[in-house]
Amino acid sequence: MIRGIGVDILEVERMRQAIERWGADFLSRVFTKKEIEYCNSKKERSQHFAARFAAKEAVSKALATGWSGGFRWKDVEIGNEPSGKPTVTVHENVKNLLAGSKIFLSLSHTKSTVVAFAVIERQSG
Repeated sequence: MIRGIGVDILEVERMRQAIERWGADFLSRVFTKKEIEYCNSKKERSQHFAARFAAKEAVSKALATGWSGGFRWKDVEIGNEPSGKPTVTVHENVKNLLAGSKIFLSLSHTKSTVVAFAVIERQSG
């Protein structure tokens, strides 16, 4: 059964400007160490940070608790399978909120824009 859906779209330039303005403080507040290492290894790192930011936003919208519901940026970690398929790993409070659920994530981008779509499915059991 579908528990929630969420979508987010972000301009890559906006992420590039945030990184330029706030640097490592911004990155360490929003992204996990693994996410930072992955994005920094890419030629177009702002595009990869933007995709992960949009994915976290999409998951938060699908969760539908709002910021007062215990969602924290680093409790949602975006990775990739060897095939490139995006993955979501949840930690801390979000892990507890989503116990018994599965998250499906799709990411897409152009040179200037990224979009993320998340579906949370409650597992029967």
